[in-house]
Amino acid sequence: MFSMRYIIIIFTLFLFSCKSADVSERIIDRPIIFNEERMQLSLNYLEERYGLEKSSPEISPKMIVLHWTAIPDLESSFRAFNSVKLPGAREDIQKAGALNVSAHFLVDRDGTIYRLMPETTMARHVIGLNHAAIGVENVGGTKETPLTKAQLKANIDLVKYLAEKHDIEYLLGHYEYPQFVGHELWLEKDESYRTQKTDPGKEFMHKVRKKTKNLNFKPVPKNDAK
Repeated sequence: MFSMRYIIIIFTLFLFSCKSADVSERIIDRPIIFNEERMQLSLNYLEERYGLEKSSPEISPKMIVLHWTAIPDLESSFRAFNSVKLPGAREDIQKAGALNVSAHFLVDRDGTIYRLMPETTMARHVIGLNHAAIGVENVGGTKETPLTKAQLKANIDLVKYLAEKHDIEYLLGHYEYPQFVGHELWLEKDESYRTQKTDPGKEFMHKVRKKTKNLNFKPVPKNDAK
């Protein structure tokens, strides 16, 4: 006869697997352009920024980075990532290469999750850490379009799903990336290449962390480097 404790453990694992499966079924694939040019630009980025010479832009994710687009609607946010090359307006990061910014997931304000590219392909979304980071962008983030409760729930569910699927060690907000300077995962070679970020907001990150604390992510390093 099974003990009550054993039954509870099996039931908990069953519920967790069902929840993960539910998230995977909710994800809508909407790939951005990833042609030969984008692949080559990605390989160039890995080599020039991180000193990684690779035959394909594959990564082994170790962290999840949450962002906001600061763009009020889904279609405009998608277009911002879809182009292969950076637009001329991004002078702040042009010096680091022509590869356009992107992310693996884009969460609409109603909580709908779109997958823009495979989690194991490098996306340019966080300085110094792209070689090991899954990026999750949230539509909005402006005063007029703050992140929603639906987005919060979607991010929590997505983090749980990704943590089960990959060997994720860290969860961070984009604004926390400078804390990794000097860490073994930090590979950016240019000491002057930094940008100031606030996304996706400290309150949002606090709420996501509170709901995912059972995943036991490592704490973000304490580093005052900017």
